[in-house]
Amino acid sequence: MSVKDCEIVELPKICDPRGNLTFIESGRHMGFDIRRVYYLYDVPGGSERGGHAHKELHQLVIAMSGSFDIHLDDGKEKKTISLNRSYQGLYICPMIWRDIDNFSSGAVCMVLASEYYDERDYYRDYSQFFANVNKAVE
Repeated sequence: MSVKDCEIVELPKICDPRGNLTFIESGRHMGFDIRRVYYLYDVPGGSERGGHAHKELHQLVIAMSGSFDIHLDDGKEKKTISLNRSYQGLYICPMIWRDIDNFSSGAVCMVLASEYYDERDYYRDYSQFFANVNKAVE
């Protein structure tokens, strides 16, 4: 997998004078079924989240409120995506290291995940992630 596989997904946006509505349908707006939803909020200024990669998990990350930056790394290339619209999500494929920072005040980061939580799916040490990425290429 590559950071090039991680891309912005435009979600449906229904505009109404009473307020806008965006929806997500499992398997329709992304290429996986949703098994877990979680969200980050009340992140103190200057804090970072993420700092890991997943072996198998697919995710869609959405800035429900406010903004933040996601730094992606596939072991060869890096890119940064800023999220600040609740009708856009960032698809993150497996084997991508991610760090999240620059949370604005009141930011809420929602994540839709393809699987239930499983600690065995995580790389939490970058050097171990990097070694496994390079081993897979050989």
